[in-house]
Amino acid sequence: AGGSHNLALKPEGTLVAWGNSYYDQLNFPAGLSNVTAIAAGAFHGLALKQDGNVVAWGANDYAMATVPDGLSDVAAIAAGDYFNLAWNATELSWRGDTTTMAKPRFPSA
Repeated sequence: AGGSHNLALKPEGTLVAWGNSYYDQLNFPAGLSNVTAIAAGAFHGLALKQDGNVVAWGANDYAMATVPDGLSDVAAIAAGDYFNLAWNATELSWRGDTTTMAKPRFPSA
């Protein structure tokens, strides 16, 4: 659930959304399919597709609805009010304050 909207993942890998759409957070891309996970921020949404790519929509004040170039092979996603997290095999990526930070997935000794 986001700030004033909800997203649900249907068994066939498509979405349904309801609530307020002040920032188009209900307007996920037409034809979005093969979704395996979803996350909702305050006024934006994320979908993780079966191929490891991420789709984002809604408010973009802090670039939270802009998927970073080169982000691929994602295994998990999460969204906060104005930021996103995406994990792949090698790093944790953070998007939210108009920057993208990539950190090693596991700390070094």
